Amino acid sequence: MTSSQLPRLLAGAAEVIPPDGLEQKLAAGRPLRVKLGIDPSRPDLHLGHAVVLRKLRHFQDAGHVAILIIGDFTGRVGDPSGQSETRPFLSEEEIEANARTYLEQAGKVLDMGAAEIHRNSEWLAKLDMAAVLTLASSYTVARMLERDDFHRRYREGKPISVVEFLYPLMQAMDSVSIRADVELGGTDQTFNLLVGREIQRAYGQEPQVVLTTPLLEGTDGERKMSKSFDNYVGLTDPPEEMFGKLMSISDDLMWRYYTLLTDLTPTQVLALRKRVDTGDVHPKQAKVDLAKTIVKDFHGAAEADRAAEEFERRFARKEIVAEGLDVLTWELPGEPSAWRQLVIGLKLADSGRDADQKLKQGAVKVNGVRIDGPFVIQQTTLERGREYVLEVGRRAYRLRVI
Repeated sequence: MTSSQLPRLLAGAAEVIPPDGLEQKLAAGRPLRVKLGIDPSRPDLHLGHAVVLRKLRHFQDAGHVAILIIGDFTGRVGDPSGQSETRPFLSEEEIEANARTYLEQAGKVLDMGAAEIHRNSEWLAKLDMAAVLTLASSYTVARMLERDDFHRRYREGKPISVVEFLYPLMQAMDSVSIRADVELGGTDQTFNLLVGREIQRAYGQEPQVVLTTPLLEGTDGERKMSKSFDNYVGLTDPPEEMFGKLMSISDDLMWRYYTLLTDLTPTQVLALRKRVDTGDVHPKQAKVDLAKTIVKDFHGAAEADRAAEEFERRFARKEIVAEGLDVLTWELPGEPSAWRQLVIGLKLADSGRDADQKLKQGAVKVNGVRIDGPFVIQQTTLERGREYVLEVGRRAYRLRVI
């Protein structure tokens, strides 16, 4: 356990607090206890979560102890980081169902057999009122209000529940309970992770080193990756869907994904970028290589190759491959019908507005031909008794018209 591990462990990191803390921890010459906590607030993980999971794997590969904490207890409250209002409580059933899927999906990145897995209800559920009062006395309201989101809500007169003040303290108790040497998290977690350092001191422990990773931008290149923004690539997305989403990102964003989601070193990423800038490598080829690398990590090499070949056939060569596509059946109305009705009726859009948006963006195609306004289904376009390949966004289906 030496400082020679530092370049790998720091690659892609946003900040280390204190700056020399990790090097000092490594100098102890023992495996470090490296913690990552995830609240099971939603059922699925995406590539944004994979960034910090990969960093935990880097520590694991270097011989350190990876500790994954499923926040089944803190998840009842919900992390207030970045929130403009108090979160609704999740039920125990929702939390447990989400926790199971999290563990399955985290196993796509971590060596789960070698990792320590905990639910923080193991220790938080056992705290009595005296223990909670001792914990709460270790931090001040003034320090809590230094937090940007709390300060903003307080200034705007928006409610902040006392339970939300307890959340960083509960997360800190996770670090105390497992005696964390290092805690990982996204940059939006910095405040919580620093509270962990203070609470460890209060409980007589050497404070953990905080290592944060950047928040990954979604496929739109503007906002952080989130299911709420529909700009995410899910860890359980089918290979062809994952590949297609990755091919849709901008050339500039591609380098961010290379840095945070592949094993290339910063020097190697920079060298590849220079080759693209000089024309030695086409940007599309660099993006194909990126997409194949990421799909391979989650689905294997064979599926990555297959996804790349299908993408090439469907989008580069403009070929349509109907075999293996899901079959949808549509009853053609006797009177003129709008394409939006077909898209909504087949549940390929969440609402009429969503359907209209897809049509306006040219995301709806029949046998490779984009449906362009006016959006009225013509008898010459769809005929009863025939099958067509219907594409909506990146997904394709066999459409059977009756």
